[in-house]
Amino acid sequence: MTVDEEALDRAFTALGDPVRRALVARLSRGEATVNELAEPFAITKQAVSRHIQVLEQAGLITRSRDGQRRPCHLVPSALEALTSWIDTYRLATEHSYRRLDAVLETLKETP
Repeated sequence: MTVDEEALDRAFTALGDPVRRALVARLSRGEATVNELAEPFAITKQAVSRHIQVLEQAGLITRSRDGQRRPCHLVPSALEALTSWIDTYRLATEHSYRRLDAVLETLKETP
């Protein structure tokens, strides 16, 4: 599997902001409009819209049209790509720690 470095950069940069992480967390529970997403924040709807644009440009969310509503949706495959990339390094690190644990166990057994 090839990793699109630019897509990873955009996604991690987008998720570097706490408001955008909160928006992603909210969208993980289901679609929402800008007004619904803006409710818990003490920032303007325009600011929330800009955060949504960053998430869209990073490929983390999409918008659809439902009559007058324009709900935002999380893109699960984009998050899966991020977790897959992270898992590559997590698994390698876990393997190293398991080997270290095994060596330490043998040292305990040595008089």
